[in-house]
Amino acid sequence: MSIYKMVKFHTYLSGLAGFCILSIVSGCGHSGHHHEGKGKFAVTSPLKQTTTLTRDYVCQIHSIRHIELRALEKGYLEEIFVDEGQYVHKGDMLFQVVPRMYRAELDRAQAEYDAAKIEYENTEKLKQKNIVATSELNLAKAKLDKAQAELSLAEVHLDFTKIKAPFNGITGRLHVREGSLIEEGELLSTLSDNDEMWVYFNVPEVEYLEYKNDPRHEHDADVKLLMANNQPYARKGKITAIEADFNNETGNIAFRATFPNPDKLLRHGQTGTVLLETPVHDAMLIPQKATFEILDKRYVYTVDKDNKIVSKQISVVAELPDVFVVGDELSEKDTILLEGLRKVRDGDTITPRKEKPAAVLASLRVYAE
Repeated sequence: MSIYKMVKFHTYLSGLAGFCILSIVSGCGHSGHHHEGKGKFAVTSPLKQTTTLTRDYVCQIHSIRHIELRALEKGYLEEIFVDEGQYVHKGDMLFQVVPRMYRAELDRAQAEYDAAKIEYENTEKLKQKNIVATSELNLAKAKLDKAQAELSLAEVHLDFTKIKAPFNGITGRLHVREGSLIEEGELLSTLSDNDEMWVYFNVPEVEYLEYKNDPRHEHDADVKLLMANNQPYARKGKITAIEADFNNETGNIAFRATFPNPDKLLRHGQTGTVLLETPVHDAMLIPQKATFEILDKRYVYTVDKDNKIVSKQISVVAELPDVFVVGDELSEKDTILLEGLRKVRDGDTITPRKEKPAAVLASLRVYAE
């Protein structure tokens, strides 16, 4: 074959290859942005009804009475009658400080009182016989009253060496041991009355206003307690007090709930979570699984009258188990895609299979009134 023919044949092959490539590319052209008739998809509508929103607050648990037991007098601690964590009754002896000096003072005061009493009685007999003047009798009476006062003071001082329980309760840690030299006012232990517990938690201003505007809360509202192990406390409490002032730094106000504690399970200083139920009237409810998130914003797919998918941004007002309470972006007339959110795109056309909103939410364990 001549060189001319070889060049011509090569040129022909090159052109044929280019034509084939062009044809293939043209055959793979864009097929359109929308996917028509993607099959049946479950859809539903938002449900408007009153539901109960449970809000949780971190709380501190305190005994209804929690006091420090301190020494009233300086001296050696002679005896300790209780152990740490022991339940004691009102009037039980807890600590005894060495009382020798005070016993001596009491003995002296008793002797002075006895002497003053005898002197007064003798003077009274002489006055009856008009042997002494009335002024002498009054003087003897004053001495007797003074001796009585000093005797009472000595008895009080001696009683200070006996530290007794002022109420029924549980003793705390012992900060001293027998034989210790203690100073006046030194901390010995604590005593907690745990028959009832005060639970304190902080509420934001908006939620405080919602609470006050709820007619159910005209009387003490019931609250629940979740303990540190995430187990519910067996008994309900009641909100019995709200502090007078808001904290300017946090914008919160402190609530106090009172819980019965007959089993003494709760102790002073524990932590937990208070659960406060608040009704939300005319709430717009949708399943959480019907939503998706893009860049911290939440969306749903709505289905228009032509069964076309359109994404819409929504705001989440509150969160319930498996359900969102949403803002006014949606209404009961809207249709939203319930399943298959990852199988469709904006603008797709589907065949909807309508499911009743109440049945959908019931299957998600919504608690509504």
